[in-house]
Amino acid sequence: MAVVVVVGAGPTGLAAACGLAVRGVPVRVVDAADGPARTSRALGLQPRGAEVLDRLDALGDLPERSVGVERVVVHVGGRRVGELRVGEPTELVRRPGLLVSQAEVEARLRRRLDGLGVRVEWGTRVEGLAREDGRVVLATSAGPVDAGWVVGCDGAHSVVRAAAGIGFPGVSLVEGFVLGDARVDLPLPRDAVGVWVRGGGMFSAFPLPGGVWRFMAPAPGTLVADVPAVLARLAERHAGLRIGPAAEWVWTSVFRIHRRLADRYRRGRVLLAGDAAHVHSPFGGQGMNTGLGDAENLAWRLALVVPGRAGQGLLDGYEAERRPVASDVLASTSGLTGLVLGESAPARAVRDRVLFPLLGLPPVRRLVWEHASQLRTGYARSPFGRRPRVGDRVAGAARLTGFRWTLAAPPDSGCAPVAREVLGDVREVHRDGEALLVRPDGHLAWRGRAEPDALRRALAVMLDR
Repeated sequence: MAVVVVVGAGPTGLAAACGLAVRGVPVRVVDAADGPARTSRALGLQPRGAEVLDRLDALGDLPERSVGVERVVVHVGGRRVGELRVGEPTELVRRPGLLVSQAEVEARLRRRLDGLGVRVEWGTRVEGLAREDGRVVLATSAGPVDAGWVVGCDGAHSVVRAAAGIGFPGVSLVEGFVLGDARVDLPLPRDAVGVWVRGGGMFSAFPLPGGVWRFMAPAPGTLVADVPAVLARLAERHAGLRIGPAAEWVWTSVFRIHRRLADRYRRGRVLLAGDAAHVHSPFGGQGMNTGLGDAENLAWRLALVVPGRAGQGLLDGYEAERRPVASDVLASTSGLTGLVLGESAPARAVRDRVLFPLLGLPPVRRLVWEHASQLRTGYARSPFGRRPRVGDRVAGAARLTGFRWTLAAPPDSGCAPVAREVLGDVREVHRDGEALLVRPDGHLAWRGRAEPDALRRALAVMLDR
């Protein structure tokens, strides 16, 4: 069986590798870094992101090691004007949002991958690739690497994307941002994210485990010599918070916000996922979670194509499903950035007097929270038809662990042997009436008469056989 080489050992690459290894596909993970990252970078694990990790049996004790956020408190000119409740269960969302270091998420995924017999090959920098018949040869700092398939999860400056000749158009949204993590005592609740806006300026504070706070604010440029000093000054100006010299700064960074989306997600045997395929504003905490969604969607498809259970046409569905999701995330996070920063005096007036106060209304906060959770993500091609429709998330199956196919059918239907013959490992659940076949990522693949021939015909079409 051909080996899949995943380039990049961030959350997206590690999740993709876990999904492949769970399904029995040979996989290697290479990364240019000398070892695992120790800094937080992304920090929001939305309910869907946690659900993905749970399906891969990689969530572990992350909920206990995280800060559960219950609300986002907004202040304008130093005055509290709105509060968005984000921890309340709804009919759709049953998990809380979690604030946890990206480094913790990566560590938990590496532990799961180690248990599956795969170790990250650190210090292996990809320098180019050559596509040949039936394989890809990667030029790396450790020598050539042969692959049946390559998954580029190597970030916004992806070497894989560039070597594959895939465009990455976009624009800069904000001149610069500063952020930093500091261990410091503050007179703020640990179950809330604080946001302070004043005119076109903004300052935010996110609680992290271990008494650490993440601070973020726009900066006039990307050349900032002393990030702690800038953040301390902005904290006092916008929020009246004093971050004294006793604060222990764990990490600081200066970055530009870009909005970019790859022209395509696949070129032959080279595929992209995560930040290699899309980058956007960090507002809303969607980045890491969108990458995790890419990873599992691609993993179950490759797990069928690599051993020959499905034709390569199955991979076309990856871009068809995930690129629109990224496009929507780019649009929503860009809009949120413009809203919070207030691009003009009239926009700031509407923001301060109308939009922020609306956050307290139950219908508004439920809509915002469910959208941010990413559990509304679906791939149904039509809004019509009985639910769940093909492409819809099936809540009950989506919460099951093991990253397996699930067949729900009458016990004497004879469908289970067909499903296992074609798909491999399949979990069987008994139900009366129609049969439902649910993908490893929790979305409905097929529904129809609980008859073996009907299922076999549907699988032949779906799997491009």
